[in-house]
Amino acid sequence: MHVGSKGWYVEQLKQKGVRHIEGRKIEKYKAHVLANLLEEKEQ
Repeated sequence: MHVGSKGWYVEQLKQKGVRHIEGRKIEKYKAHVLANLLEEKEQ
């Protein structure tokens, strides 16, 4: 998996225990949404 790809963001968020956003699986969201969420979780 390439760093910065949608799959990479999904994997990183799952490692942090995030599997759903507002009741929807994180796989349903686009990469830029996941990137912003990961940035929030790292702060």
